Amino acid sequence: VLKDMKRNITMQQTQDLVDKIRERVPNIALRTTMLTGFPTESEQDFEMLCAFIEKNRFDRLGVFTYSHEENTSAHKFEDIWDDEEKNYRQLTLMEIQSGISYELNQNKIGQTFKVILDRTENGIYYGRTEFDSPEVDNEVVITTENYLRLGDFVDVTITDATEFDLE
Repeated sequence: VLKDMKRNITMQQTQDLVDKIRERVPNIALRTTMLTGFPTESEQDFEMLCAFIEKNRFDRLGVFTYSHEENTSAHKFEDIWDDEEKNYRQLTLMEIQSGISYELNQNKIGQTFKVILDRTENGIYYGRTEFDSPEVDNEVVITTENYLRLGDFVDVTITDATEFDLE
Protein backbone atom coordinates (compact mmCIF):
# COMPACT_ATOMS: atom_id res chain seq x y z
CA VAL A 1 0.00 0.00 0.00
CA LEU A 2 2.80 2.42 0.86
CA LYS A 3 4.37 1.76 -2.54
CA ASP A 4 1.04 2.32 -4.30
CA MET A 5 0.65 5.56 -2.35
CA LYS A 6 4.14 6.60 -3.54
CA ARG A 7 5.39 7.02 0.03
CA ASN A 8 8.85 5.67 -0.88
CA ILE A 9 9.29 4.09 2.54
CA THR A 10 8.49 0.66 3.90
CA MET A 11 6.69 -0.13 7.12
CA GLN A 12 9.94 -1.47 8.59
CA GLN A 13 11.83 1.69 7.63
CA THR A 14 9.12 3.73 9.30
CA GLN A 15 9.33 1.57 12.42
CA ASP A 16 13.12 1.90 12.48
CA LEU A 17 12.79 5.68 12.22
CA VAL A 18 10.27 5.85 15.09
CA ASP A 19 12.54 3.65 17.22
CA LYS A 20 15.60 5.78 16.43
CA ILE A 21 13.80 9.04 17.26
CA ARG A 22 12.53 7.68 20.57
CA GLU A 23 15.97 6.35 21.45
CA ARG A 24 17.65 9.70 20.78
CA VAL A 25 14.94 11.89 22.34
CA PRO A 26 13.35 9.82 25.14
CA ASN A 27 10.50 12.19 26.11
CA ILE A 28 9.55 13.25 22.61
CA ALA A 29 5.89 13.48 21.65
CA LEU A 30 5.24 11.87 18.29
CA ARG A 31 2.31 12.83 16.11
CA THR A 32 1.25 11.55 12.74
CA THR A 33 -1.63 11.32 10.32
CA MET A 34 -2.75 8.24 8.46
CA LEU A 35 -5.00 7.41 5.56
CA THR A 36 -7.29 4.40 5.44
CA GLY A 37 -9.52 2.94 2.76
CA PHE A 38 -6.93 3.21 0.00
CA PRO A 39 -7.98 1.05 -2.98
CA THR A 40 -5.19 -1.51 -2.54
CA GLU A 41 -5.56 -1.69 1.27
CA SER A 42 -6.58 -5.25 2.13
CA GLU A 43 -8.10 -6.49 5.38
CA GLN A 44 -4.64 -7.76 6.33
CA ASP A 45 -3.10 -4.36 5.56
CA PHE A 46 -5.70 -2.70 7.77
CA GLU A 47 -4.98 -5.14 10.62
CA MET A 48 -1.26 -4.38 10.25
CA LEU A 49 -2.04 -0.66 10.47
CA CYS A 50 -4.04 -1.25 13.67
CA ALA A 51 -1.12 -3.22 15.13
CA PHE A 52 1.34 -0.50 14.07
CA ILE A 53 -0.67 2.13 15.95
CA GLU A 54 -1.02 -0.08 19.03
CA LYS A 55 2.72 -0.81 19.07
CA ASN A 56 3.91 2.75 18.58
CA ARG A 57 1.44 4.52 20.85
CA PHE A 58 1.60 7.89 19.13
CA ASP A 59 0.91 10.91 21.29
CA ARG A 60 -1.33 12.39 18.64
CA LEU A 61 -2.91 10.74 15.61
CA GLY A 62 -5.24 11.94 12.90
CA VAL A 63 -6.92 9.57 10.46
CA PHE A 64 -8.37 10.47 7.08
CA THR A 65 -10.29 8.33 4.62
CA TYR A 66 -9.22 7.87 1.03
CA SER A 67 -11.02 9.99 -1.51
CA HIS A 68 -10.94 8.97 -5.19
CA GLU A 69 -9.90 12.11 -7.09
CA GLU A 70 -9.04 12.75 -10.70
CA ASN A 71 -5.54 13.86 -11.64
CA THR A 72 -3.92 11.92 -8.81
CA SER A 73 -1.60 8.96 -9.24
CA ALA A 74 -4.04 6.81 -7.27
CA HIS A 75 -6.92 7.53 -9.64
CA LYS A 76 -5.84 4.55 -11.76
CA PHE A 77 -6.90 2.23 -8.93
CA GLU A 78 -10.53 1.22 -8.63
CA ASP A 79 -12.03 2.67 -5.44
CA ILE A 80 -13.21 -0.64 -3.96
CA TRP A 81 -14.15 0.51 -0.46
CA ASP A 82 -17.50 2.22 0.07
CA ASP A 83 -17.87 5.16 2.44
CA GLU A 84 -19.33 2.94 5.16
CA GLU A 85 -16.24 0.71 5.19
CA LYS A 86 -13.85 3.68 5.02
CA ASN A 87 -15.63 5.37 7.92
CA TYR A 88 -15.62 2.11 9.90
CA ARG A 89 -11.85 1.84 9.43
CA GLN A 90 -11.32 5.46 10.40
CA LEU A 91 -13.46 5.04 13.52
CA THR A 92 -11.65 1.81 14.44
CA LEU A 93 -8.25 3.48 14.22
CA MET A 94 -9.45 6.48 16.22
CA GLU A 95 -10.90 4.19 18.90
CA ILE A 96 -7.49 2.54 19.23
CA GLN A 97 -5.89 5.98 19.48
CA SER A 98 -8.48 7.15 21.99
CA GLY A 99 -7.46 4.36 24.36
CA ILE A 100 -3.78 5.14 23.88
CA SER A 101 -4.36 8.85 24.42
CA TYR A 102 -6.35 8.16 27.58
CA GLU A 103 -3.56 6.03 29.04
CA LEU A 104 -0.86 8.55 28.10
CA ASN A 105 -2.90 11.40 29.59
CA GLN A 106 -3.58 9.47 32.81
CA ASN A 107 0.19 9.14 33.21
CA LYS A 108 0.43 12.95 33.21
CA ILE A 109 -1.65 13.34 36.37
CA GLY A 110 0.56 14.85 39.08
CA GLN A 111 3.10 16.19 36.57
CA THR A 112 3.71 19.89 36.01
CA PHE A 113 3.82 21.33 32.49
CA LYS A 114 4.53 24.74 31.06
CA VAL A 115 1.29 25.74 29.32
CA ILE A 116 0.60 28.64 26.96
CA LEU A 117 -2.77 30.26 27.54
CA ASP A 118 -4.87 30.39 24.37
CA ARG A 119 -8.34 31.47 25.45
CA THR A 120 -10.78 31.92 28.28
CA GLU A 121 -14.49 31.15 28.55
CA ASN A 122 -16.73 31.70 31.56
CA GLY A 123 -13.77 32.12 33.91
CA ILE A 124 -12.03 28.94 32.72
CA TYR A 125 -8.71 29.16 30.89
CA TYR A 126 -7.68 26.88 28.04
CA GLY A 127 -4.10 26.31 27.02
CA ARG A 128 -1.76 23.73 25.59
CA THR A 129 1.54 22.13 26.39
CA GLU A 130 4.60 22.23 24.18
CA PHE A 131 3.44 18.91 22.73
CA ASP A 132 0.12 20.19 21.42
CA SER A 133 -0.88 22.11 18.31
CA PRO A 134 -3.62 24.71 18.57
CA GLU A 135 -7.17 23.68 17.66
CA VAL A 136 -6.36 20.01 16.96
CA ASP A 137 -4.76 18.52 20.06
CA ASN A 138 -5.26 18.23 23.80
CA GLU A 139 -6.29 21.29 25.66
CA VAL A 140 -5.33 21.99 29.23
CA VAL A 141 -8.40 23.19 31.13
CA ILE A 142 -7.33 25.51 33.94
CA THR A 143 -9.61 26.50 36.77
CA THR A 144 -8.17 29.23 38.98
CA GLU A 145 -9.25 32.28 40.94
CA ASN A 146 -6.14 34.09 39.69
CA TYR A 147 -6.15 36.41 36.71
CA LEU A 148 -4.05 34.99 33.87
CA ARG A 149 -3.05 36.77 30.68
CA LEU A 150 -3.67 35.09 27.35
CA GLY A 151 -0.42 34.38 25.54
CA ASP A 152 1.52 33.92 28.78
CA PHE A 153 3.16 30.68 29.86
CA VAL A 154 2.16 29.26 33.23
CA ASP A 155 3.26 26.18 35.13
CA VAL A 156 0.27 23.88 35.61
CA THR A 157 0.05 20.68 37.64
CA ILE A 158 -2.30 18.15 36.04
CA THR A 159 -5.02 16.90 38.40
CA ASP A 160 -7.25 14.95 35.99
CA ALA A 161 -7.30 13.75 32.40
CA THR A 162 -9.60 12.40 29.71
CA GLU A 163 -8.80 10.95 26.31
CA PHE A 164 -8.15 14.33 24.77
CA ASP A 165 -7.87 16.91 27.54
CA LEU A 166 -5.90 17.59 30.70
CA GLU A 167 -7.15 19.49 33.74
